[in-house]
Amino acid sequence: MIGKLAPRYLPLGECALTVEFGATIDPAIHAKVLALDAVLQQMPIEGLYETVPTYRSLTIHFDPRKLTTEELIERLTKLSYSTKEPLCRVRRWSIPACYEPPYCEDLDDLSRALDMPRQRIIRLHQTAIYLVYMYGFAPGYVFLGGLRQVLTIPRRAAPRMPAPEGALLIAAGQALIAGCAMPTGWYMVGRTPVKMFDPKRDEPFFVAAGDELCFEAIESVRYTTLSRAAEAGELVAPCELLERS
Repeated sequence: MIGKLAPRYLPLGECALTVEFGATIDPAIHAKVLALDAVLQQMPIEGLYETVPTYRSLTIHFDPRKLTTEELIERLTKLSYSTKEPLCRVRRWSIPACYEPPYCEDLDDLSRALDMPRQRIIRLHQTAIYLVYMYGFAPGYVFLGGLRQVLTIPRRAAPRMPAPEGALLIAAGQALIAGCAMPTGWYMVGRTPVKMFDPKRDEPFFVAAGDELCFEAIESVRYTTLSRAAEAGELVAPCELLERS
């Protein structure tokens, strides 16, 4: 049990269970998701084979031949886990980002819609510290919290042409990095050469939920150089380990 309100247990067929901690995008709720995920990694329950953290819930996949939904819920209700650690280490990734043409396709649209100069939009997006909430929607799509409130804009009424892999997208008070090219109703403010998902790497998803992320503004020439390195399999995103009390 964690927090004042008990989580909701939502069965997904006979081999998955979602544990829901709230109904909003909130760092405190997400901390509960990660706390449960961490204890399940440290003290695994027989029959569990995958956990999937999201903004506000943790989905647990299990083998129904070894564990029933009712048995799993009973085990979960007896677990003790906390979001308050005396000292924790947080990884902060520095993601290179180009905000120059042709990598900022929707910046003019954003400027008109927000009634804000292009450079201010770039500065606000680039100087924020983001919390990695989850992967979702498609392989490598990294959903982030921490977007400046003044950059809140509704999704487009109709999807735009496919945003490319590495697109830095914003909409509905959220920010994300596109892991592959897909049509979207979100706005592209820039692009990173980093491959957020690469099945050829030892770690196809190198950023994890709970990590922090910031953007390092680069020029288009630097983007081309780093893009070639990333295509060759190099991880072009430095990481810093921070201690938090």
